[in-house]
Amino acid sequence: MAQISIALLHPPVAKPSEAPAGVARLAGALKAHGVRCKVIDANIRGLHHLLHCLAEPRDTWGKRARRHLDSHIANLRSARILDNFDRYKRAIADINHLLSAAGRDDNIRVGLADYHDRNLSPVRSADLLASAQAPERNPFFGYYQNCLLPEIRAFAPDVVGLSINYLAQALSAFALIGLIRRQLPEAKIVIGGGLVTSWHHHGNAAVDFGSLVHRMVAGPGEQALLEIAGIGTDGGPYRPDYASFAHEAYLAPGTILPFSASHGCWWRRCAFCPERAEGHRFKPLAHSIAVEQLKDLTRAVQPGLIHLLDNALSPALLKSLAAHPPGAPWYGFARFAAPLDAPEFCRNLAAAGCVMLKLGLESGDQKVLDALHKGIRLETASRVLNNLYEAGIAAYVYLLFGTPAEDEAAAQKTLRFVSTHSPLIDFLNTAVFNLPQHSPDSAGLKTRDFYPGDMALYKDFEHPQTWSRASVRRFLEKEFKRHPSIRPILLRDPPVFTSNHAPFFLKRCRFFDANSHIGE
Repeated sequence: MAQISIALLHPPVAKPSEAPAGVARLAGALKAHGVRCKVIDANIRGLHHLLHCLAEPRDTWGKRARRHLDSHIANLRSARILDNFDRYKRAIADINHLLSAAGRDDNIRVGLADYHDRNLSPVRSADLLASAQAPERNPFFGYYQNCLLPEIRAFAPDVVGLSINYLAQALSAFALIGLIRRQLPEAKIVIGGGLVTSWHHHGNAAVDFGSLVHRMVAGPGEQALLEIAGIGTDGGPYRPDYASFAHEAYLAPGTILPFSASHGCWWRRCAFCPERAEGHRFKPLAHSIAVEQLKDLTRAVQPGLIHLLDNALSPALLKSLAAHPPGAPWYGFARFAAPLDAPEFCRNLAAAGCVMLKLGLESGDQKVLDALHKGIRLETASRVLNNLYEAGIAAYVYLLFGTPAEDEAAAQKTLRFVSTHSPLIDFLNTAVFNLPQHSPDSAGLKTRDFYPGDMALYKDFEHPQTWSRASVRRFLEKEFKRHPSIRPILLRDPPVFTSNHAPFFLKRCRFFDANSHIGE
């Protein structure tokens, strides 16, 4: 079989702060077998194209933002911005304002991490097909037509793969698919990524995209692409390849290296967890391979920050990272559990470059945690927060309100836990619970459509404690977010980029001063 060539694309819109890890992983597997491939981050390039091809704004804010656009972008890519949080927020707000006016009509709104269309929904297959049939309507059409398609055509791929991970990418991805089918009809189109995987596991694999898409890949895509390339066996694991992204103008005050040491979640017991609902298995890299790959990538990329993408860093992986530091500051998701309950281990973790951990507390009520099978004891969470603070590791804590096990009294306990521990918490994420489609834990709940669409991932439900979404939002806005101990934490969260940029603003993490390459 003659060797084929494959183009891999990361479509808009996703946070443009770092290279797309999934596409880099696929490129590593293909290049390891000598497959001719081309990798394009159409998200970062499309956003830059949109910003620099805008019509002259008519409003005062837009005119001012347009004048300062180049300096805003330069500042967001420089360590200078870290000394002035107000300037940082203004740059984000101005860029988002310019993007919001970039739609080809008033029904479309683009943001640095969002894409909304009043007429088309990413959870309706008919609307995805409509986006493919009329790509000219998409605000990224100019970039697709004048920049991206000529580059793809010059490469002459046999296969074009699109990595679609977020709902905000779906409509623009299908507009691009429609354009590729129109202008490169001989190329086979393959789609994969987190969103496509969710569609598959939620029973949407039967949706007929056959006129556009030759194959939908659920889960890790290395094996599927190697099979398409005529390579029968997957000899991985392969080191991700970030060479194609080295010169992209990502919006971050330092190069961020994303890296995943596993697929799925090692805990995988939480009630209503999408990982359980979608049947994902936990597939880790061997820890020796993970730390070796991470060290090699750190030497090659010279990042200012490493973003570990695992759903939760396992205890064994945390121990391996503490024993084998990757060589740059890093952060990732972990659980309120051992070995973080040991002060000495947290100090070792900080010495190994850990500057921040994201931790899913969800609730400050023990009965709620037990009902959700979180495996978290509040006394352990308290000890972990104290250990991280003493070690100089920032805590980015995630809370989830409105679960079936919670009522207002439980939410008040969460408020008290967070306010009591506020000196130990650097950042907070507050979310309102969404019920995953086909969740095995939803038996007994009265459910209804959350929003109309045959590709919807979530259901609405009648709360058994009458703790409705409206009541939850009222509590969050009127009580929780206004609490004098909690409000300052929420105000220091970087807008739009949130945890992706948060580590850069940590003044008390000594590792940055001596070891990072921020702003270089």
